[in-house]
Amino acid sequence: MAEMGSKGVTAGKIASNVQKKLTRAQEKVLQKLGKADETKDEQFEQCVQNFNKQLTEGTRLQKDLRTYLASVKAMHEASKKLSECLQEVYEPEWPGRDEANKIAENNDLLWMDYHQKLVDQALLTMDTYLGQFPDIKSRIAKRGRKLVDYDSARHHYESLQTAKKKDEAKIAKAEEELIKAQKVFEEMNVDLQEELPSLWNSRVGFYVNTFQSIAGLEENFHKEMSKLNQNLNDVLVSLEKQHGSNTFTVKAQPSDNVPEKGNKSPSPPPDGSPAATPEIRVNHEPEPASGASPGATIPKSPSQLRKGPPVPPPPKHTPSKEMKQEQILSLFDDAFVPEISVTTPSQPAEASEVVGGAQEPGETAASEAASSSLPAVVVETFSATVNGAVEGSSGAGRLDLPPGFMFKVQAQHDYTATDTDELQLKAGDVVLVIPFQNPEEQDEGWLMGVKESDWNDHKELEKCRGVFPENFTERVQ
Repeated sequence: MAEMGSKGVTAGKIASNVQKKLTRAQEKVLQKLGKADETKDEQFEQCVQNFNKQLTEGTRLQKDLRTYLASVKAMHEASKKLSECLQEVYEPEWPGRDEANKIAENNDLLWMDYHQKLVDQALLTMDTYLGQFPDIKSRIAKRGRKLVDYDSARHHYESLQTAKKKDEAKIAKAEEELIKAQKVFEEMNVDLQEELPSLWNSRVGFYVNTFQSIAGLEENFHKEMSKLNQNLNDVLVSLEKQHGSNTFTVKAQPSDNVPEKGNKSPSPPPDGSPAATPEIRVNHEPEPASGASPGATIPKSPSQLRKGPPVPPPPKHTPSKEMKQEQILSLFDDAFVPEISVTTPSQPAEASEVVGGAQEPGETAASEAASSSLPAVVVETFSATVNGAVEGSSGAGRLDLPPGFMFKVQAQHDYTATDTDELQLKAGDVVLVIPFQNPEEQDEGWLMGVKESDWNDHKELEKCRGVFPENFTERVQ
């Protein structure tokens, strides 16, 4: 019986709620159609508008604050990675290593403390502030429903009073329902009329406290971080002072391929050891390879220079008149050639003294072959010096040597080719030097040639020729 009674109560409550919804819907339709008046409260409606605006602003502020905290956390991680990188590259024997590690630890702690204080003093306060809005919002909606109930009860009571046939019992019951609906509405209305203005005014103090907390925390954070950065700077200054002689400036790419003034070509390893692959080190001098003198590097091949994005061409260096005897090109291995100093046209006197000497048989033939066997810079200079005495000739005069043969060199050190257009050399290899097809492709310190063993076996110049560093070889003929 008790169970059936409970079901009956539940069914009755459901029916009552359904009836309320139908009554409210009917009342709203009548109000919209203008057939029933609606109770208005402009002051309360203004409070509701302020409430909605305040909720929108608070929600945006909460979202932006969370974004700010995420950025702080990301910056913390980035700073931590950077500090770890410094710890890894900081070698144990360098001064200030322990101080640098301690600074990195304090840096990490400072970021963590800053993030946590932002959460405690800004984000949690923001969450508490916004936590009161959902309840008030639901109460505003409920007040709206109770206002419709009040208007509906009022209209029902008025209709009974104006009816032709009055039913006193129904009128009394309608009046009772009207009083009840009015009481419920007024209780909710009075509470909201007090809370909404108070909530609206509280936003000022909340915004002030929130942004003051953020500004104060950020100010203290940057002060402490500034101290750590200054300490790190002092450590690095101390390191620079101790190792100051080992620092250098990284130059632009073209300058890396051009020797300094006075250096005509890259220096080979002095004791015959293999040359190390060149490497760039920032803030430290390049460490010499085993047995190699400091600064010994392998020049880049023309093909390597052509790779990558275009760069301005390196400045052309005029060969020095102090060039060694073995660097002056001869035309034939058996012919005597007068010493030709490779000079600029502004230095004709020295070249004239050389050319003015006695000529041996075969010298004329050697001069006639100069334009085709010598690089362009030598031909131009020599022609200018002897006032046009050198005439162009075609090819070489030896059938057993490659076309354009100039002279022979012998490898003094092993050289490992780093590109397909380079020759692989072993100490003792003899190379037949020939001119570049396009003299503009020749880089300073590099020669074009074919190994004598390859030429004797194949006689195919296209497959055998390649560039090689001149400073790894010594002229033999």
